[in-house]
Amino acid sequence: MPRPRPDASPGTRMDGHGRAGPSRAACAEPPRRASLAAVCLFARLGLLLGSGDGQLQTSCRIQKCTTDFVSLTSHLNSALESFDLEFCKALRAYSACTYRNSKVCRGNLVYHSAVLGISDLMSQRNCSKDGPTSSSNPEVTHDPCNYSGHPEAREHQGGEKTAPPTYLFCSLFGDPHLRTFKDHFQTCKVEGAWPLIDNNYLSVQVTNVPVVAGSRATATNKITIIFKSYQDCTDQKVYQAVTDDLPAAFVDGTTSGGDGNTKSLRIVEKVSGKYVEMHAGYIGTTVYIRQLGHYLTLAIRMPQEVVMAYEESQDLQLCVNGCPSSERIDDSGHLPLPVMSHLLPQHGSAHPQSVYTLETATTKCHEKMLLKDIYFYSCVFDLLTTGDANFTAAAHSALQDVESLHPRKEHWHIFPNSEGGGVDKGSKFFVGLGLVCLILVAFL
Repeated sequence: MPRPRPDASPGTRMDGHGRAGPSRAACAEPPRRASLAAVCLFARLGLLLGSGDGQLQTSCRIQKCTTDFVSLTSHLNSALESFDLEFCKALRAYSACTYRNSKVCRGNLVYHSAVLGISDLMSQRNCSKDGPTSSSNPEVTHDPCNYSGHPEAREHQGGEKTAPPTYLFCSLFGDPHLRTFKDHFQTCKVEGAWPLIDNNYLSVQVTNVPVVAGSRATATNKITIIFKSYQDCTDQKVYQAVTDDLPAAFVDGTTSGGDGNTKSLRIVEKVSGKYVEMHAGYIGTTVYIRQLGHYLTLAIRMPQEVVMAYEESQDLQLCVNGCPSSERIDDSGHLPLPVMSHLLPQHGSAHPQSVYTLETATTKCHEKMLLKDIYFYSCVFDLLTTGDANFTAAAHSALQDVESLHPRKEHWHIFPNSEGGGVDKGSKFFVGLGLVCLILVAFL
């Protein structure tokens, strides 16, 4: 037996799903309050949102634009002199919101219905397209290309003030040494091309080559970064750096992304051919790339929610999950001392077989780094492995990048076995390495 429909008042009609909504006649009446026009438009869009054909793409935010418009106009009264002025300001804000979503909502039925509805309302109210917009709701006036107030970071709070986003840090330098987003420190082989980061907004891939024969250590000679297209903030941009070619532009020759003066993505050259920075304001991300000697280093800071925006199939990310165990050179953070007599210079290498002893390597690294943290030990390891003094500068620059980008000062320095004794245990380990070195030298 068919279920009886609920009674509908004269001002309502039933949609195809049995839901009540404002009637067409009611929507056609001159609005006694500004909210009626807004509610009628929103109700029509709501019917589309509820239908199977009106499902929205995740990145299309037209429903949010409409909700903000309703909240801005629901309190207005058409009997007041200020009604037209405030209603037109709200309409212009609504129109601006739809424009910002024009690319990601292309082909979306709800989006195009909203655009037509806005145009009709602006004509009825004689609203000019140019002019001030409502500022009572920060969600509407917010710049979507500025992550500091990103709606996606706050929409679950309904626009209320929330704690600032959590930022994470990752870097790769030297032979190569990896500091993950979890502040785990690893030394890895990872020869060839490996993904550091691969999420919905950004991909970073590094290519590592052997430094010297007889050692598993490699170093980075190529970095490729893909900034993926995002709303009107930027089209897809690709950056590529290789040894002796550290450009200050993307591969298409541009130095920024975004329309007009937005510049939501930009490259800044700090030292010609040696050091560039990339600032992606729309995702709150900063990247440093340097060339020191013959190899490249990278440091990056990203918001945690951007870091975690990836699919299950994208889980191979060195910055997120570290190196596979089969690629690790260190032993839980301990760096094995290289057997120097077994290391031969790589073919075509510009630096000779290591001429450093444990003592001279320690002295050299101590010139740049006073604390005997993991950066200091990495420096010693790299000098003994390669004999290339540029790796001292790489370790020092990596520490400087930490101090510039890592959000928590108390985590800047990592000490071997810090959970069990900090500097003291690290120093004992280093003394142990010295004894091993002396034994090796005595019997070689």
